[in-house]
Order: sequence, then structure tokens, then C-alpha cells
Amino acid sequence: MENYNPLIVEEKWKKFFDTNKIFSIKNDGKKKFYCLEMFPYPSGNIHMGHVRNYTLGDVIANFKRLTGFNVLHPMGWDAFGLPAENAAIQNNLHPNDWTVKNITKMKLQLKSLGLSIDWNKEISTCDVSYYKHQQQLFSIFFKKGIAYKKKSYVNWDPIDNTVLANEQVIDGKGWRSGTIVEKKELNQWFLNITKYSDQLLESLDNLKGWPEKVKLMQKNWIGKSIGCEIDFISDYKNIKIRIFSTRPDTIFGASFIAIAPDHPFTESLRNEKNFENFKKIALKNIESEISLSKNEKLGFKTPFFALHPFLKKKIPIYVANFILMDYGTGAIFGCPAHDQRDLEFAKKYNLEIIPVVSPNKSQSVKINDQAYTDDGYIINSDFLNNLSVEQAKKNIIQKIEEKKIGNSKIIYRLKDWGISRQRYWGCPIPVMYREDGKVILVPEKDLPVELPKDIDLSKPGNPLENHPTWKYTKCPETGMNAIRETDTLDTFVDSSWYFLRFCSPKEIDKPFNIDEANYWMPVDQYIGGVEHAILHLLYSRFFTLALQDEFKLKISEPFENLFTQGMVCHPTFKTEKGKWVFPKEVFEKNGSYFLNNNERVLKGDSQAMSKSKKNIIDPDDI
Repeated sequence: MENYNPLIVEEKWKKFFDTNKIFSIKNDGKKKFYCLEMFPYPSGNIHMGHVRNYTLGDVIANFKRLTGFNVLHPMGWDAFGLPAENAAIQNNLHPNDWTVKNITKMKLQLKSLGLSIDWNKEISTCDVSYYKHQQQLFSIFFKKGIAYKKKSYVNWDPIDNTVLANEQVIDGKGWRSGTIVEKKELNQWFLNITKYSDQLLESLDNLKGWPEKVKLMQKNWIGKSIGCEIDFISDYKNIKIRIFSTRPDTIFGASFIAIAPDHPFTESLRNEKNFENFKKIALKNIESEISLSKNEKLGFKTPFFALHPFLKKKIPIYVANFILMDYGTGAIFGCPAHDQRDLEFAKKYNLEIIPVVSPNKSQSVKINDQAYTDDGYIINSDFLNNLSVEQAKKNIIQKIEEKKIGNSKIIYRLKDWGISRQRYWGCPIPVMYREDGKVILVPEKDLPVELPKDIDLSKPGNPLENHPTWKYTKCPETGMNAIRETDTLDTFVDSSWYFLRFCSPKEIDKPFNIDEANYWMPVDQYIGGVEHAILHLLYSRFFTLALQDEFKLKISEPFENLFTQGMVCHPTFKTEKGKWVFPKEVFEKNGSYFLNNNERVLKGDSQAMSKSKKNIIDPDDI
């Protein structure tokens, strides 16, 4: 292969593909098969991880085609996103130029592999012909109340200077930057994914062709909790603090109330300087209930108490760094004997620990460093004594409802999806803020709202917000002055419906042709990384449900069979200064590693191939 020339290979395969119309053609009487791999981000070169992924799909597509199926096997580019913007800043290029250049190179590489991809179906999410229709979808969601704006504390990545959805915070860190995520109060756009919590959860049982581990990850992320809400009356102006608990049977073991740092009750502390300092620290390190379980438990003791609803005693109210305002009611009663988190908190602040559940009737249980969380019988709990945990739950909820101090309740861990991003290289949100205060959609006839080409990426902050003219416009209905929305959509929105667009990528008036979508969908075989189990895969399921009625889609799930292909791994290499280097730049000498300039290199663990860590093998080199 010394004379290997990708341009010659390109010409050879182009001739084959263009003269043999065997792809994506519907012949009557044949079964259909839609094979799709998660489309790549155009970062410049494909690596052996891509080769593995797309070869797997190609084998299946070819097999189905040769056994008499109509096959749809398309390819596209997940082309918006922060990496393009950051690379453009570093290389003094426009993000569009950088992206188009990379697509050209990667497309050539994929074609040289001889994959049976129908390039006539190619799409790119940064193309106006794609994001115009995404703006149409946003408009539909806005009219249905699925897209809305609210002020809330959001996950803020201080390196990428943008908001992250809960699903993009991994162990308290930004999924791309790896930096500690902070909490910041902003006005943001959300999609009401929680409206579909039940459907998303229940439909998992019907996905017989999905790996069990992926379904379990989604089930845990949606997180259905059955319990009840209870009102505790505070001694501050008799304000009620409503608490959600999945363990109301332990209410007689309650020894404190803990509320989130941004709970409305904290308004009573607005003149407390010490509290404001605590709040800043707490919000800086508050991400999700999973990561919070690992953090040191911190509390601020308020001067207030709450009356126990079944006992004539008052229990102290704390503000705690392990309570999330967007889970339940943002308040809990702490039962240290039977919750490990509460136990750690109680020990730190010398709070009462009252056992109320025992493995045996009428016998106490000793609590040391571990809370008792197993099943058993209720003790030290008045009218609940000697009942099983399950029976006690039913009895206490009944009593709470009789006293009219609460009610049974089902809640979900899943939160609405924050889709605002304070960046340039993304799909503009088709909204205007009129000078009379009204928030209005850009009329469909005026879509697409295109990104300005003359953009200055050298300034900190949101580039569209800093643009001197783009954001200023007129309301087409009234002629009033208006300002465009300067946030762009999360790039996971782009990939939440692309599989529908592939069915009819040349459709001009609508996001997709419904007849074509109903013929090809669902995707019969989807191939991609397990790392997207609670990101792309969950969002795609949500989009399909949300669009089902609007477009008369026959399907409610987008992907019938899912294969998580695993990762191709390779050792990593770093200079002593911490700079990643490509394996092909490294040579070994007497068990040590060096660059050509004899600079020493440190060999790291074998990890999944990643362009950010440069531990990739380019198929062109092979």
C-alpha cells in the first residue's frame, strides 16, 4: 500500500456508489431495515473507534440488503458544539470553516473504507436546511407548553462558560471540561421532559432489543419514588414547610428538618451574613443527589424550629448542603437511625438518634456508624409499633391524610431538560423579546433565524449577546423594537431527532415527511456508545413521544434494537509538562518514551480512544 492515495480510492468508490442505485430504495413487497450508527462529531479525522463502529453497522446493512430487504443506511454530522468554537478561537478560524474542513476530510476517510452508506441522505446539523426545521420543532414545543423559560439555579461550567443539563454533570464535573460544576441562578429555556416520566419509564419494559444495563441506567435516572408529603409548622410566622419522604413510617424517629440552600424558607435568613457565606459554599458544591452523597455534610442551624406533627416536641431546622431544591420539595425530615446521610449529619451536629425500625418486633436496634436500612418492624412509634414497614407506610399515610397535613405522592428524579447554551456555534432559539415585555416566537415564514457570519469570539461571555447588531430586530406583527434570544440550543437537541430527518433529508417544508418516517421508523438496529444511555438515548425517546401526536407518528420508541459497541482503547502519552501527544509521535528507547526532539514522554493507562487525549490511531496511517 505504499502508493495508497485516498483521492484515487474516493474516485473508485464514488463511481461505484453513483452508478449502483442499491441504497435506500423502496421496492414494493420487500421488508424494510433501517440501520443507523450514532453520527460522528466532525473533529478532523476518524480513528479506529469510528472504524469499528461503522464497520459493525455496514456488515448488518449489507447482510440485510443481500437477503432481500429495503435498507436505509445513512450518515451525517453532529456538527454544532463547543469544541468547534474553542478550536476556531485557538486556530483563528470561523467555526463553520473549521467544521466544513473536518467534514470533508472525515467523509473522504469513511468513503475510502468502502462502507455501503447512502451519501445522498447526508445531513449536517449546522446546515441551515437542518436547523431551520429544528426551529420549527422548538416552535411546536413552545405552543404546546413543552418549551418554557424560567429562572432557576442551573449547572454552570466555569471553564466552558455555559449551562449544563443534569445529565451532562458526571460526578460533579462538566462532561466535556472535567471541571467542578457550580450552581448559578439564570433565566433559562427548558423542555418539559418530566411530563413524559411515566411513559419513558414504563416503555423500557417493551425494549426487548436493548441491553439490560442501559435500561437499568435509564430507569434509575428517571427514578420513580413513591411516598408522601407532610406539612411541618415552623415557629417563624407559622410558615408551613412541606416535606416529601419515601419513608413516612420513620416519622417518629425524626430529629431535625433539613432544607435546601435555595429553599423559599431561607428568606427568613436574608439578613444573616453567616448564612449568605454558607449558601455560597453550599451552592458551589451542589450538583446531583448522587454526587452529594459523597460530599462532606454541612449544615447551617437556623434559629427556628418545627412542630412534630405527631409528638408534642419541636425539632430544629437546618439548611443543608445535601438537599436539592429540585428534588421533592427541597426539604426532608432527618431520621438518622435509618438513613446513612442523615446519620452522618446528626453525628456531626450532635442531634438525637432514635431507632424506629428493628429486625424483630419490640426489640431495639443499636446504631453505631451504620444506619439500619433493612426491612423489619416499627418500634418507638406509638400507634405504628409492631407493624411491618410496608403496613406502617400505609397506616401513616392514611393518618396524615385524615389529619389533612399531607397526602400520598409520586415524584421522579428526572428533571426538566435545560436547553439554553450561552455559545455561538449552535442552533439559534427562534424567540424575540418585544419592548412591551411580551415573549413571542419568530413567525414560521421568517425561519430560519440564521447565525451571523461576522462573529467576534475573542471576547469573554456569550458571543451572540456581544454582537453589535444581530440581536436587534423588529416584531413583524407590530413593528415594535425587539431583541432576539441570544442563547443557542444544547447540541443534544440536534441529535434528538436526526434519525427522523434521515428518512427524508431533502424535505423542504417540514422537519420530515411523515409517510417516509412511518415507513422507515423505528430504527431497526442502532449502534453507539453506552456513555449516551442517559443523554442522547433518553432525549431521543422523549422527542419521539413529544412529536408523536403532532406528526401522527405510528411509533412511540425510536430504536428497536440497540447495540453498545464498546470502546477501542490505546495507551495515552503525556509530556512531563502534562501535554497530550499522539502515539505516532512517540518512540521507545530502553523502556522509556521520547518525542523526536528527545523530550521525555510518560506512558499512561490504556483508555478509550479520544481526540482530547490524542490516544488515537488514524486509519489513514494503516
